[in-house]
Amino acid sequence: MPFPADETIYLDHAATTPTDPEVVAAMLPYFHDRFGNPSSVYRLGQDGRAALDEARASVAEVLGCRATEVVFTSGATEGDNLALSGVAWAARLRSPGGPPSHIVTTAVEHSAVLHTARWLERQGFAVTYVGCDGEGLVAAADVAAAIRPETCLVTVMYANNEVGAIQPVAEIARLARERGVPVHTDAVQAAGTLPLDVDELGVDLLTLSAHKFYGPKGVGLVFVRKGTEIAWQQHGGGQEGGRRGGTESVPLLVGQAEALARAERFRPAYVAHCAGLRDRLWEGLRAGIPGIALNGPADPARRLPNNLNVALPGVQGETVLLALDLEGIAASAGSACTAGKAEPSHVLETMGLSPERVRSSIRLTVGRGNTAEQIDDAVDVVVGAVARARGLAGVA
Repeated sequence: MPFPADETIYLDHAATTPTDPEVVAAMLPYFHDRFGNPSSVYRLGQDGRAALDEARASVAEVLGCRATEVVFTSGATEGDNLALSGVAWAARLRSPGGPPSHIVTTAVEHSAVLHTARWLERQGFAVTYVGCDGEGLVAAADVAAAIRPETCLVTVMYANNEVGAIQPVAEIARLARERGVPVHTDAVQAAGTLPLDVDELGVDLLTLSAHKFYGPKGVGLVFVRKGTEIAWQQHGGGQEGGRRGGTESVPLLVGQAEALARAERFRPAYVAHCAGLRDRLWEGLRAGIPGIALNGPADPARRLPNNLNVALPGVQGETVLLALDLEGIAASAGSACTAGKAEPSHVLETMGLSPERVRSSIRLTVGRGNTAEQIDDAVDVVVGAVARARGLAGVA
């Protein structure tokens, strides 16, 4: 029998977050009472247009950019596709007879970036995939060394969704811009935990997705710095200033703006809350599971405060996750976007971990609703599940 949501200990906040009740309240009027199409000229439509303008201004305030530099999307996957493909095709159209336009990225990016990069390779573009160290951290110097005269874009995620590694995006951006190359960062995991000021980061494009910071699913955004050459990918009615056709979802965009503003407002408290619970979880698991190992940065300053990725030698991670689910605990083996596939984590593999360690790893990510009592209960359940799995496998 499935556990009710209010009885589940949810430890998969990197996959998605529950929508904040305050965000839901902000959205509700635009589903019914103020439902007008924002492209319509009458008052009901202009109410929607005003709400969009306010949402865009609110997002811009958090990012430290112009409102006109914010492009609303359906989520981070669309945003990453737009950033990579849009910049790459603009470069090709600018120099159709020149050498293939080149992108520099890393081997530990989210699949939305990696799959887009591989698709671009099939279209004749060149891509370099920079590796990482054993903790999942990318060296800025390695990214800079991969830049060529024909490089049109550098794209490096702000923080890794699997092991929480915080990449040196500002340093990478500085080195790339010295060479005249624009920089994109997938900042999906960073909202609510890390600063998002685009000038401090030095980036030209930045992607977010609302459901990662207690907003609704199905909506996101891309910051595109003024002057960045980009071939827009979605054509239609001229919405988003002609940059993305399609009727805007006013409720979702209002919700996204409210969620992002609240995530930024409460960021210091959220970071402290998550870091305390994450450390409590790690200490409990380390005390109760012989041989457990941490995957990702050991330095808390280089790791997201809500992320814990561990290897459980002698057991399969998926086996432990199924056992946890039966006890009402939600966790994952890595990226939610590859869940259900029997493929090992490309992030852990790139870090150089053994196949056995990769298969034994699970990810636990804490969030707003978690309590110290829940963490202690989760520790007991995980320790017990690992002990039983090891016993069945004949592992001491």
